[in-house]
Amino acid sequence: MLPYGFSSAELAVFRRLNSPEKIQRFVDFDLAYNKEPDGPTCRSPRRALRDRTAHCMEGALFGAAALGLLGYPPLLLDLEAVRDDDHVLAIFRAHGHWGAIAKSNYSGLRYREPVYRTLRELAISYFEHYYNRRKEKTLRRYSRPVNLRRFDSIQWTTAEEDVWAIPEYLCGIAHRALLPPRMAARLGRVDDRLYAAGLVGLTR
Repeated sequence: MLPYGFSSAELAVFRRLNSPEKIQRFVDFDLAYNKEPDGPTCRSPRRALRDRTAHCMEGALFGAAALGLLGYPPLLLDLEAVRDDDHVLAIFRAHGHWGAIAKSNYSGLRYREPVYRTLRELAISYFEHYYNRRKEKTLRRYSRPVNLRRFDSIQWTTAEEDVWAIPEYLCGIAHRALLPPRMAARLGRVDDRLYAAGLVGLTR
């Protein structure tokens, strides 16, 4: 059986993605941002590769599969926000430090080098870049890592049906707070330059 159920042709693509940086580059430039014009989707990595499109959740699944083929555990981390969408990362650990691969329409919510000692450090690195259209800083909580091998029974890497069980599980597990409510109440707005920088490359 081929790894993760991928075909030889699919594996040929993944073999070129032989580092986290190359995986992120592929997610950024070879998978168009999925604006879900025909309604919500949760494509498996196989479908994302075939359709050459992915949004945040689909990009994280693709990144986790590609990391898994490099020998990393296929781990996801959910970032939870207020008045905003959640963001999902495919995370990996190198030399005792955490990094992340991510697909986002906002330039500051993508790749992180593996330089963060803890998952909280990794999560908080997204804080200043995580904002809504009202320029509110919206990131509040983060989940524990979720190993996608728990979803092998639904063939999460190659399923032709949407794999909604995964985001549903991520939304249902406990999340840790990144800052106390009193601190959140005193947050300032995002300045115009940072806001504009985050929209570089935005798919409308």
